[in-house]
Amino acid sequence: MPSPTHFAILGLATWLIVTVLGVAGFRLYRTLASGKPANTFRADGTDLPGLGERLVRVHANCVENIPLYIAVMLFAMASGQTAITDAGAGMLLYARVAQSIVHAASTSVPAVLLRFSFYALQTGLILWWLWQMISA
Repeated sequence: MPSPTHFAILGLATWLIVTVLGVAGFRLYRTLASGKPANTFRADGTDLPGLGERLVRVHANCVENIPLYIAVMLFAMASGQTAITDAGAGMLLYARVAQSIVHAASTSVPAVLLRFSFYALQTGLILWWLWQMISA
């Protein structure tokens, strides 16, 4: 049976796929609904209205952070230290998903503060794990 660390790695990889499918789906919709040529979308999403641009940023943010999270958990697995990561692995995954959902939903000040709180939780967990692994 997979440990919480294994589950979180699979969950983060799955979430990354979900975010790219969200971007692809939005772009497909725009192509079909407005006739925008599929080869004209900007990589940064600035040519998409509201939700489309936020989905591109959500995906980019996941690409920027998820590899680090997975690397730390893989190190824990390789070094036999999953007892360190198992306790918070689910929290890391859920905080990442929550951050993405809030980011896609709104850019209001309360939403940005909530989104940052989820990001801070993720960063705190990673730093705590690294400290514990280095100190062991």
